[in-house]
Amino acid sequence: MGQRPHATARRLDAGFWIVAFAFLVVMAFSTVPSPLYGLYQQRDGFSSFTVTVIYAAYAVGVVAALLLAGHVSDWYGRRRVLLPAIALSILSAGVFLVWRDVPGLLVARVLNGLSVGAVASTATAYLTDLHAAARPAAGPRRAQLGSTAANIGGLGVGPIVAGVLAAWVAHPLSLPYLVFLAALAAAGLLVLWVPEPRERPRPAPAYRPQRVSVPAEARAPFAAAAIGAFLAFGALGLFTGLAATFLVGTLHHGSHALAGAAVSAMFFGGVAVQLATSRWSVRAVLATGIALMLAGLVLVVVAAWLPTPSLALFLLGGALAGGGAGTVFKGAVGTVIEISPPETRAEALAGLFLAGYIGLSVPVVGAGIALQVVSAKVTLLGFAVIVGGGILAATPRLLGAGGGAGLPSLRAPRSRPAA
Repeated sequence: MGQRPHATARRLDAGFWIVAFAFLVVMAFSTVPSPLYGLYQQRDGFSSFTVTVIYAAYAVGVVAALLLAGHVSDWYGRRRVLLPAIALSILSAGVFLVWRDVPGLLVARVLNGLSVGAVASTATAYLTDLHAAARPAAGPRRAQLGSTAANIGGLGVGPIVAGVLAAWVAHPLSLPYLVFLAALAAAGLLVLWVPEPRERPRPAPAYRPQRVSVPAEARAPFAAAAIGAFLAFGALGLFTGLAATFLVGTLHHGSHALAGAAVSAMFFGGVAVQLATSRWSVRAVLATGIALMLAGLVLVVVAAWLPTPSLALFLLGGALAGGGAGTVFKGAVGTVIEISPPETRAEALAGLFLAGYIGLSVPVVGAGIALQVVSAKVTLLGFAVIVGGGILAATPRLLGAGGGAGLPSLRAPRSRPAA
């Protein structure tokens, strides 16, 4: 990692927090539409399945960006990729503002997904590089915690801001996008000032789509980390996809602020548990995360199936599931950072995020299809059983000494990466 002469430790440290802010704002913007879909439905009369299609468009954008651009910051520099990705989010906000029909929502969500897919791995690698350059004697804990908190915490900020604005301020389909348009523009301007802490390879490799590149001896922990990311985001996707439907259809709460708060509570639970376990061993963190995810799924299902459905239990279950998912994902990110050389770190992280966002997408799209033929309660139970069963089946591999999601001391030798 070649630190540029003018990039002092203080500037690198400030750059770390700027990139974390930009990461958080992009992720927050990606969840802004969640509590607003009810307003779009009331205005245009489209079905819940249309909402699922709109979400699927976002997922397509994320996966496409992870496959095509999530890894290229390893070659062209972190800032050179992060800035255009932020610009895509700004463009998405503009489309939300001026083109409010279903085709416009689809285009806006694809653009939003492309931005998130490029930012997720790039910003995580950028934070790791900046931290290492500013504090070379320190361990990676701050970078790992900062990246996962910005990612999961950002996903929680968007719904609460949009929900509150939609409930109590005029122009609910405009103001949330204007607020985040300003925040995204500010983030982009600040990132212009952040130094690039590592040298670009010369000559730059010829472009190719994403491949998972980790040292051969690290493939087993990488596979376990990818499974953990898939299941963690699957639990988040399950709750995200059904929260608003459950609140309106089962609990008869139509508040947009409550819908936003319910989704936010899940993501903020993830951040809270990450902070509480920041000094634990990776294995203890993963075991706690798995237990919380399972407990949260059980509580959410019980809340739906009680003779009198319980809002309090539903919110608590979502927070516990989010806490567990965020913790498992933190362990997965930490593992990949530990086992991937700096020159291919974004590529390895793009593979991890690809697994995660596939996990986030499948439950939401599947739930939207299932809701066309069965009730929200049955859909919730079915998907909770599937996700919970997957967690139980993967637990031995996640916690196993040979194929677990990495030990804190696990470091890959700087050998030539193997695809």
